[in-house]
Amino acid sequence: MGDLNGVTAHLGDIADLGVDAVWLSPFYPSPQVDGGYDISDLCDVDPLLGTLADLDALLERAHALGLRVIADLVPNHTSSQHPWFQAALAAGPGSPERDRYVFRDEPTDWLSVFGGRAWTQVPDGQWYLHLFDSAQPDLNWTSPQVLADFDAVFRFWLDRGVDGFRIDVGHGLVKDPTFPSFPGSPLASGAKEQAPYWDQEGVHDLHRRWRSITDSYADRPRMLCGEVNVPVERAVRYVRPDELHQVFNWPFLVTGWDAVALRAVVDESITAYGGVGAAPTWVVGNHDTLRVATRFGYAPGQAPRRVGPRSPQPDVALGFRRARAAALLLLALPGSAYVYQGEELGLPEHTTLDDADRQDPAFRRTAGEDLGRDGCRVPLPWEADAPNLGFGDGRPWLPHPEAYRALARDRQRADPTSMLALYTAALRLRRELGLGAAELRWTSEPGSDVLAFALGDVRVTANIGTTDVDLPRDAEVLLSSDPHAGRTLPPDTTAWWRDLVRPASV
Repeated sequence: MGDLNGVTAHLGDIADLGVDAVWLSPFYPSPQVDGGYDISDLCDVDPLLGTLADLDALLERAHALGLRVIADLVPNHTSSQHPWFQAALAAGPGSPERDRYVFRDEPTDWLSVFGGRAWTQVPDGQWYLHLFDSAQPDLNWTSPQVLADFDAVFRFWLDRGVDGFRIDVGHGLVKDPTFPSFPGSPLASGAKEQAPYWDQEGVHDLHRRWRSITDSYADRPRMLCGEVNVPVERAVRYVRPDELHQVFNWPFLVTGWDAVALRAVVDESITAYGGVGAAPTWVVGNHDTLRVATRFGYAPGQAPRRVGPRSPQPDVALGFRRARAAALLLLALPGSAYVYQGEELGLPEHTTLDDADRQDPAFRRTAGEDLGRDGCRVPLPWEADAPNLGFGDGRPWLPHPEAYRALARDRQRADPTSMLALYTAALRLRRELGLGAAELRWTSEPGSDVLAFALGDVRVTANIGTTDVDLPRDAEVLLSSDPHAGRTLPPDTTAWWRDLVRPASV
């Protein structure tokens, strides 16, 4: 499983990469039905991963290195093994304990994100809601006790020294109290706008409540970032001045390697987030989606949602090349950039993972129809020649594909042309040149296969077309995703450059 001490041991490597903060996925006690997102105690550390003292040591080391630590908070549901849910089962219908969760005498036709129905019946005849696995009962956010309990959870971790929270399912906590019919898939096109459990108005009151708690800590800034998977025009409502600080830019994440589509979502994001005084975020992958080096190995719009050994396989070299180009495009955009672990190594999806090794409950609940998210969650390869590529002794919770050996961090550290070197150089330049705070000005025409823009005196050119693109003769290339490209950019290449300053003639 790895552990907190292992994270602490590698914080120096993360700091060397040049990031500002680390977001940790859930480390709380859990039966591990859903990779730790089924939490049985919100104020402790799972013994599999360490102790509260180990977390304290991690925070101390991170802060000494100038890194902030973002904890993953899961307010939509708990584990069915949580004492709250066990008390709800024991207390019976109509009890205050049962009011912590969403119980009904009759289920609706709602479906689970992980497949199958979203309701499970208990022995006394009532049904409880679980938008995810049946081991993850949804909390009832109209309950004053749930509100008070989470206030305490927030303060417990902020008092301990975490620098903020990533809010899991930040758009899905509040349900339509009339429980209308919605037989459609929660993942289907349009579901985010129509489903009675996504993006309900009441959720904004919760985010305002939590913002007021984080703002009450005056010793240093604390931040909230929401997993808010809704269209841009709805997402910006979550980052109004009294709500969350940031949300993940899902529309950008799911956009293919297509210049017109990418320009459209960049323009929409900058305009919409700027309209509420917030910074856009940019992200090309996370622990729930196909890894970018695999996704971009397919033609735009052709990448499957999941890839397994029986799926059409990607063009590995093409995906890797585009992932390099996408990295420089992402890191040049104004706002905040999020890098999912392994993107800085160019890791592809584990596309040949055996069914017997899969852990994701979506795979089980759909009888294998949904392959699940395990392919993007394989442990990082730290050392090419160490057992389990340096992840630790014993059998890792997910096996490494052989391709990860060549991409191990220790090998890449010695290669100035590696993906790791590219990310390290890009993050350093991004900071030195102030790209995250700059204003973007397009220099390419709409509809072009080339995305070109200026950020102050820095120019960015991303060739997403099929023919070479020449930079001006006096261009000074600061960084290129193709280290051999020079001033001629082949297809699927991004370069940062500026005009050389020529001395005045005398």
